[in-house]
Amino acid sequence: MSENLTVFIVDDDPAVRDALSLLLGIQNYRVAVYGDAESFLKAYKKEWRGCVLLDIHMPGMDGLTVQKCLNESGSELPVIIMTGHGDVASAREAFRAFAVDFLEKPLDNEKLLAGIADAFSRQQRKVLVETGRGQIRALLDNLTPREQEVMARVVAGRHNREIAAELGISSRTVEVHKARMMDKLGVSNVADLVRLSMESGDNSHGSSHPGG
Repeated sequence: MSENLTVFIVDDDPAVRDALSLLLGIQNYRVAVYGDAESFLKAYKKEWRGCVLLDIHMPGMDGLTVQKCLNESGSELPVIIMTGHGDVASAREAFRAFAVDFLEKPLDNEKLLAGIADAFSRQQRKVLVETGRGQIRALLDNLTPREQEVMARVVAGRHNREIAAELGISSRTVEVHKARMMDKLGVSNVADLVRLSMESGDNSHGSSHPGG
């Protein structure tokens, strides 16, 4: 298990909280426990990583409302909904709000552990994607303004002669900028350059047709 990931249990039933804490502790999961929605949301920090086991029916705010609050706050914590009174409408609402799973009590331990493993996997993929995008953006930001102009046009499918005409420079100068830019980015061909641009999540580096 990743030591940076925590299972956040939000349930008003002490017996459920204790049973889940014991089960997950045996599986070497790090656990944080909350007896109601309000205390969880008050403690919540956006940088938390892991997943939330969220009971639907609690005094005060219910679990589906908590899930909505998390989504609206931009939370990336995957949510597993737990309920002792499952119904189709609640399940539909939970999955529309991107719940990983909707489990009925008494909980099936195998299904629960599989759901947590899936949630952690989703969380880690998101972190890796964001880390990768950040690293790519740092590389792109290291390009000179002219190299960025050349890259945008190469990725948009322009030929060297077209780029030269648009930027008012020679084809040879375009080649020099292109070679330097690709060297800085660690790519050897245009296909890799296009992939890098797409993975950066930044459309300004190539999805448009500049100057055209």
